[in-house]
Amino acid sequence: MEEKLKLEQAVIVEGRYDKSKVSEIVDAFIIETNGFGIFKDKEKLSFIKKLAKERGVVILTDSDHAGFMIRNYLSSGIPKENVINAYIPDVYGKESRKDKPSKEGKLGVEGMSREVLLNAFRRAGVNCTDTVNENPVTNFDLYSFGISGTSGAKQKKKALLRALELPEFLSTNSLLTFINSSMSREEFLEIIKEVG
Repeated sequence: MEEKLKLEQAVIVEGRYDKSKVSEIVDAFIIETNGFGIFKDKEKLSFIKKLAKERGVVILTDSDHAGFMIRNYLSSGIPKENVINAYIPDVYGKESRKDKPSKEGKLGVEGMSREVLLNAFRRAGVNCTDTVNENPVTNFDLYSFGISGTSGAKQKKKALLRALELPEFLSTNSLLTFINSSMSREEFLEIIKEVG
């Protein structure tokens, strides 16, 4: 039997199939939002906030618009220091249990391989010790590389997100947070060179 990642934080996913998939990979308390059900479920939302305060939460939603709406809704009500965002890449296809692909044609958390999910957790830094990035990448860096606030920035940002295997809807601030929590400035500069 393959070893599981043991997490102190609770993991938030969208649905029961996601929960089932993630529970094969991590040993953690996993809670599902029931998709958009979380918008009406005040009791569950306050429970998630309590978990975030006590042990921290890792939010792992699908990479489509709906997943980002749920992620942003949860993140907006929880102090930043209590949330870790783990992202799955945009992978097109359909889950085996479904008749047809989702509206955007992307696989959700349940459709990801064990390796992709483990990588999502590792890259988010959930099983790493806290390290302080002495020379973080800044908004100005993104601007100077043409990834933000310049003409053609949208295409360059998309290319960078693809290179980092991150979903296309990731905001610039979330991208910066991801970069600074998962790599050094030098590693980022190498990727920028490759992306062009």
